[in-house]
Amino acid sequence: MNLYPAIDILGGRAVRLRQGRREHATVYGTPLEMACRWVKCGARWLHIVDLDGAFEGRLVNSDSIAEIRSESLDVRIEIGGGIRDLQAIEQLIDSGVDRVILGTAAVKDPEMLAVAIERFGNRIAVGIDARDGVVRLSGWTATARLRSLELAAQLEKAGVELIVYTDISRDGELSGVNVDEIRRMLDSTGLRVIASGGVSTSDDIMQLRELEHPRLEGVIIGKALYEGKIDLKETLEMNHAR
Repeated sequence: MNLYPAIDILGGRAVRLRQGRREHATVYGTPLEMACRWVKCGARWLHIVDLDGAFEGRLVNSDSIAEIRSESLDVRIEIGGGIRDLQAIEQLIDSGVDRVILGTAAVKDPEMLAVAIERFGNRIAVGIDARDGVVRLSGWTATARLRSLELAAQLEKAGVELIVYTDISRDGELSGVNVDEIRRMLDSTGLRVIASGGVSTSDDIMQLRELEHPRLEGVIIGKALYEGKIDLKETLEMNHAR
């Protein structure tokens, strides 16, 4: 199971939000500073979100992303937020991004999703962001009137292999992972799943590991890292030792 340190970018700064609300942003430094910090701790992946892009529907912080990639850090990068067309996907992959996460576009433009999967294969993933099981779009500001499991089934049928499932109600709250919902997603589909939202201590990571599910790809860790609740180096060493 991979551990994905999160770097959320808002206004060119690395921030953490509470439940996706930009008025509740805490700044921690520059995206490059955070990337170097997590790679130094041993991170093999970085999970980057262009928050401005998610709100505006277009890539906004491409310069910050390119700066991280240009450092030649020994790390793989996945990115989501505001990626709504093939041109943006191509731009990111050409810049060295390893995985592109689609969100709103996957729901609103299934034809584009199909072309992206055909062209880029498993370098495309889809984010399912939900509150009380209902999908949210456009930086979590709009409701899709679609249940998360219903969307997951549609995505699997469309050829998607990997999703990032975020429980919005727990994001940035340090309230624990919604393990039951992750289990339901794994049991109800054939998708690989990255869990997101609510990680507060290493115990949350252990609960996910105890699912012992081969399609549980990993977990994204955000605020718990930035607030010092989890020591990334120590947790990575424990994770790799298992």
